Amino acid sequence: MVSSTQVTPSVRLQAVVFDMDGVIVDSHPAHRFAWREFLQTIGTKVSERELDFIVDGRKREDILVHFLGPLSQVELEQYGRLKDDLFWQVASEIIPIPGAFEFIEHLHGAGISMAVATSASARRTHSMLSRAGLLTHFCAVITGEEVRNGKPDPAIYRLACQRIHCPSNAAVAVEDAAAGIQAAKGAGLRCVGIAGDKSGEQLTAAGADCVLPDFVDLTLRKLRSLVGMQPQ
Repeated sequence: MVSSTQVTPSVRLQAVVFDMDGVIVDSHPAHRFAWREFLQTIGTKVSERELDFIVDGRKREDILVHFLGPLSQVELEQYGRLKDDLFWQVASEIIPIPGAFEFIEHLHGAGISMAVATSASARRTHSMLSRAGLLTHFCAVITGEEVRNGKPDPAIYRLACQRIHCPSNAAVAVEDAAAGIQAAKGAGLRCVGIAGDKSGEQLTAAGADCVLPDFVDLTLRKLRSLVGMQPQ
């Protein structure tokens, strides 16, 4: 699956900003398990369809309030720890998105600046990237704890571009959720949607400049072409 928006090349690609869950690692099954088990332990049963909300790039606090209503800061922290404990029980089963690690290595070797902009907590983000051997490849790692409002608010992508000293129109975001794509586009970045086993129509409707199933065989040259940036 490849769809793209026709854009006249005008700027040189300087940086790529990645979401983490569902983009670098296929962690959504683990998150679904953890949220389902957590909600059941406190007497809240949700359908698989309702759980789709958790994979749309939202902050943990926003997910908790979505399912449970207004909560105190103490409750947010307590419930967040319970959910995270369940997540780590199955974290060993998490695998990379096909081609993701190789593409990140490719960009690193080409001297392209990279950052991570994820709604996940700092602790989990740094742990996941360290386990993958990728943490040192990123010039900046921005997590949901560093912004007041989560995706689709563009703040996290604006902050990522500031941290890596890159104009937003010279950066490309890589996202797998509509809220993340809206955040990236709202900040002025071009955006590649990673559809995985889902339909790419929702990602295109959210504003993705192109949609791919994964990173297999993706190169810097292809990326520039897909988002309409200068060839070099």
